[in-house]
Amino acid sequence: MLSLPISSADGKAKPFLDALFTATTSTCVTGLVVTPTVSSWSAFGQVVILILIQVGGLGVITIMSGLMILLHKKIGIGDRVLLQDAFNLNSLSGLVRFVKKVVAGTLIIEGIGALLYMTVFIPEFGAKGIWISVFTSVSAFCNAGIDIIAENSLCNYALNPVINIVTCVLIVLGGIGYIVWWDVLRVLKSTRIKKKVRFFRNLTLHSKIAITATLFLIFIGAAFIFAFEYNNPQTMGDYTLLQKIEVSIFQSITTRTAGFATVPQENLTNASAIVCLLLMFIGGSPVGTAGGIKTVTFAVIVVAAIASICNKGDAEVFGRRLTKQAVSKAVAVTSMSFIIMFSSTVLLSAVTDANALDIIFETVSATATVGLTRNLTASLGNIGKLIIIITMFLGRVGPISLAVAFKRSKDNQDIVRNPVEEISVG
Repeated sequence: MLSLPISSADGKAKPFLDALFTATTSTCVTGLVVTPTVSSWSAFGQVVILILIQVGGLGVITIMSGLMILLHKKIGIGDRVLLQDAFNLNSLSGLVRFVKKVVAGTLIIEGIGALLYMTVFIPEFGAKGIWISVFTSVSAFCNAGIDIIAENSLCNYALNPVINIVTCVLIVLGGIGYIVWWDVLRVLKSTRIKKKVRFFRNLTLHSKIAITATLFLIFIGAAFIFAFEYNNPQTMGDYTLLQKIEVSIFQSITTRTAGFATVPQENLTNASAIVCLLLMFIGGSPVGTAGGIKTVTFAVIVVAAIASICNKGDAEVFGRRLTKQAVSKAVAVTSMSFIIMFSSTVLLSAVTDANALDIIFETVSATATVGLTRNLTASLGNIGKLIIIITMFLGRVGPISLAVAFKRSKDNQDIVRNPVEEISVG
């Protein structure tokens, strides 16, 4: 559809590879683009891109299940198992209700975000500001990072408090995960009924880890970026103290696989770029719209490493013991993501003469479906575009599929097990 002339802003059909790249980056909610979205695509093309972003953000299984519910079609046991795997839930009960809440909650939050954006975009763009607001809200919540405002992303709004706050909130809400949403609402409801209930203490372990890891990474990332960019005239060296804090927080949050930029990424210092690489690789939380290895995965790896260093038998966090399966899954997902990133980096380095840091930034961004770039995407040749297309696809699908495979295999373990033999590690 994107390769049709009607999708192009100038009425001339885009090259199929560019259309494929755009379709992939939209569906995988990555945000890397070979041509500026605002000037390259017609209204029809932008609608196609927005639909792909929404489908990619919610997930194909969720969208299809939502349509079946809307059409009053019965969801069979096979579809329920797919939903259970997609949302990483422990039970088949209440899945239909969960899907309804996910779809309704998503549309409500995106609608509120669009209304808040309109307070800025309608005065600036007129009636067109309504479409820009809707597109930006969906893109931000789905952590896609694609916009139709300007060719330099949100750099023109780096100091606009409304755009900054609304975008950051949408990114975090989309990336924190649906499971955390309902758990927080459950505890808030209990707190209102039983006024002595402690909020954080009554959250599930998953929610505690996701919220703690998210806040930790946001503020630690912002602190490093603030320090490394404080005197950089190409980013925020000329801003006031409060403006520097605002820009630093936005940069830290957008690296959580959102992809919007309020400062040119190629102007970041090397130290800041490396910090952003780590934040991008970790990404958001499970069962959300963000990519990366996920905050909970990162936390499990860290806790397991500390337990090993301290010679403890089990990894523990918040007074709870983590299962061996959870640790194994975290190691597997992290390893697979690293392999995808490393392979893509090597291949892209072989076909382009770009700076090594720019290449790594590009491949990590593609693997973790972030969408930030140091101005490399548009200059890629056909082979380079294909490498990034495959990287985005594997980055979005690979770790999730591996986690599902691990979950399904636990009930089919062989009775016969091989003998154990000690090895030296480290």
